[in-house]
Amino acid sequence: MHNTKLIILDRDGVINEDSDTHIKSPDEWIPIPGSLTAIAKLNQAGYRVVIATNQSGLARGLFKIDTLNAIHRKMNLALASEGGRIDGLFFCPHGPKSGCDCRKPKPGLLLQIADRFYTSLEKVPCIGDSLRDLQAAMAVGARPILVRTGKGAKTEADPKLDPAIPIYDNLSDAVAELLKQEE
Repeated sequence: MHNTKLIILDRDGVINEDSDTHIKSPDEWIPIPGSLTAIAKLNQAGYRVVIATNQSGLARGLFKIDTLNAIHRKMNLALASEGGRIDGLFFCPHGPKSGCDCRKPKPGLLLQIADRFYTSLEKVPCIGDSLRDLQAAMAVGARPILVRTGKGAKTEADPKLDPAIPIYDNLSDAVAELLKQEE
């Protein structure tokens, strides 16, 4: 058994195609090519893969929790068919103006993950496509990584982006590099 390693992924724009109008049904959940295989490779390399995702569509009334569960069921089944799995799924159900501490860029979701897995997030890879994903990672001492999928290309052009943050075309490339660095 490998010693347990953790990696945190954003969902929309990293694992599946993003939508400016939210992912509101299982039909709208479409995996980005290569992302499910990349997660399976992480699992095989001894990683526990955890998702941290803002899901303000709940607060906005765009979908209900049953629908979110159905979307995640579809994702888990698609992953299982590639030999992969998610070890934890954390989401913020609040809207942008709620003042909660779990909506990224605030670190609450990541702190919940640290609690649940009894671990420090120091240097834990945290892959996202938006500035707020990276800001949440930095707030807990994790290792932010940007992908160009989803909102990533736009984020890459943001002057607030720390130039030290590594950038990859997609989750598949980010994971390949991560696993190469471990060899």
